[in-house]
Amino acid sequence: MGAEKRWLFTLFSAAFLSLLFLLFYSISAISSPKSFPSVVHHGTHYPPAFAYYISGGRGDGDRILRLLLAVYHPRNHYLLHLSADASDEERVRLVGALNAVPAIRSFANVDVIGKPSRLVYMGSSHLAATLRAAAILLKVQSGWNWFVELSALDYPLLTQDDLSHVFSSITRDLNFIDHTSDLGWKESQRFQPIVVDPGIYLARRSQIFYATEKRGIPEGFKVFTGSRWIILSRSFLEFCILGWDNLPRMLLMYFNNVILSEEAYFHSVICNAPEFKNSTLNSDLRYMVWDNPPKMDPHFLNISDYDQMAQSGAAFARQFKSNDPILDMIDEKILKRGFNRAAPGAWCTGRRSWWMDPCSQWGDVNVVKPGPQAKKFEETIRDLLDEWNSQMNQCK
Repeated sequence: MGAEKRWLFTLFSAAFLSLLFLLFYSISAISSPKSFPSVVHHGTHYPPAFAYYISGGRGDGDRILRLLLAVYHPRNHYLLHLSADASDEERVRLVGALNAVPAIRSFANVDVIGKPSRLVYMGSSHLAATLRAAAILLKVQSGWNWFVELSALDYPLLTQDDLSHVFSSITRDLNFIDHTSDLGWKESQRFQPIVVDPGIYLARRSQIFYATEKRGIPEGFKVFTGSRWIILSRSFLEFCILGWDNLPRMLLMYFNNVILSEEAYFHSVICNAPEFKNSTLNSDLRYMVWDNPPKMDPHFLNISDYDQMAQSGAAFARQFKSNDPILDMIDEKILKRGFNRAAPGAWCTGRRSWWMDPCSQWGDVNVVKPGPQAKKFEETIRDLLDEWNSQMNQCK
């Protein structure tokens, strides 16, 4: 090769490499997230924020991650709990997956419980874990307004922008809790038997065991029961956790020996506390399909349930099998969420494409933009508020 050809080859090679470098630089400039998060503001002049407690057991790490991304918003705070039957390796994988999400890494608003609780089916260890989660969230984040409990089998039916928009129109001390004092068959089968949860004191997995004698219904307070799935105000949880009144502790001692105590503890505390009993909206805001008479758990939802579920005006639905096609349908039609990506909201400013996550870039996270599902959910809340104002369904 002559000197002139070598010079031309060098020139073209340098030009090609420069063009390639500029191309990669442009792509990275477009797709790279901001180095510092937008400032999150809390208070009455800003949309409400939520503290999510999401729990699951062995093998639920991927399901918890998917649910988290479906309900993620930088203004909220999240506490994830893989119970003690899950391996440390699964917890480490979950933490690694969280760190790979730009917004989560930047806003640092997701925590994973490192010392998990041992949960026993039908035992009070579930209630203990929920109280622990509420205490942690009260301590680590001061700006949230409502506590939302979800399991790995749940999924949202609206975006966080929808939820925040509708909740902006109500007073922030309301509690969404399905409750009744009509115990029915539960009186003899749930509240009279005395049970012990070995998960409270044993290191190995076990089942609850029953005492030989039963006890009567308490006379010092009225027992209420209902759905364990709750959306509770910060003020009420401070009452339960910080304990300036003895009522929450007294009832906790009683419900420690009750079957499925998480279906009665908060219900009984709130309805026996004069300062909170008028703050209850009698709904858990969940869509579920039950047998008649109902069994222990609702049906697993599938594609045939989608239309009725989407029109229900509920905030969440349960229960779902792992990676069921109906979840993909919710992602596509309601959440507009891509695979392994957060559900987009007004805070996401990136362009949507197959190679770019729109939520890898963000603007003002204190602005929300509701979608079509917000109208259905607003109707649900309006009906509940009408009942609340008439005091038809409050703690009776």
